[in-house]
Amino acid sequence: MKKLSTIVAGAAVGLLALTACGQEGTPDAGGGEGAAEAPEYTVAEDVDLSDSPTWESADSSGTLKVGVKKDQPGLGNVEPGSDIPEGFDIEIAKITAAALGFAPDDIEWVETVSANREPFLQQGNVDMIVATYTINDERKKVVDFAGPYYVAGQDLLVAEDSDISSPDDIAGKRVCSVDGSTPAQNIEEEYSEAELVTYDAYSKCVTDLQSGSVDAVTTDDAILRGYAAQYEGEFKVVGDPFTEEPYGVGLPKDDDALRDAVNDALEASMEDGTWTEAFEYTLGDSSGVEQPSVDRY
Repeated sequence: MKKLSTIVAGAAVGLLALTACGQEGTPDAGGGEGAAEAPEYTVAEDVDLSDSPTWESADSSGTLKVGVKKDQPGLGNVEPGSDIPEGFDIEIAKITAAALGFAPDDIEWVETVSANREPFLQQGNVDMIVATYTINDERKKVVDFAGPYYVAGQDLLVAEDSDISSPDDIAGKRVCSVDGSTPAQNIEEEYSEAELVTYDAYSKCVTDLQSGSVDAVTTDDAILRGYAAQYEGEFKVVGDPFTEEPYGVGLPKDDDALRDAVNDALEASMEDGTWTEAFEYTLGDSSGVEQPSVDRY
């Protein structure tokens, strides 16, 4: 990748209208003490990725299509009255896009759900996916990944007064997750005595948890922390992660040049501090959070 000159561009400086995970330094809706400014990322000009058919197509159109979640507070979420997603995944996508020569205004945010991520990449609906997308061997048969850029762990979100304190307590309970997701598969395979309920979005699971229709919602801890903060006093995260979920940037299969470029961008962001800026802007205090090593496989 050649960066002959650069311009500074990025997310507009402002306050994140989301109380992410309630940690010190987390932006809040009122822009009060501890609110953070949006990071700015350097956008590369004259990028040469002629060996990448995905990048060539995006460069020709002037638009990079990025698949994201839009219902996961702190990671990928759209606030009422806005059509611009916010969250850690969104910042990772902006960092990556900048390294590929695309400013935020050049990004088309395409909503993806867990079940359609592989088809969207295979059919060309998106150029990449940054959507709490766990890297695993089954998915790598049909798509490629760069990263990981974060390692989460599957946990449980329950009512504040729930007596569920570990996954061992969900036998006979109604547990909600998302169609096609790794967490749903884990419940089916490892905790089959629980009654699994699935939807196409975690927000529907949270609605069921509010009404008492389900006893727990399960997915990665980062996602659940976002919901617990959004509904402060109603829910709690059990805090007993029982998997490791490496989040990767999903890419079309066999576009090696693009994968290498995205891996370069992720590694650079971890080295120059922009990864930490993105994390603290969206998910709060990064102290004690270990940055993963990029897997070049």
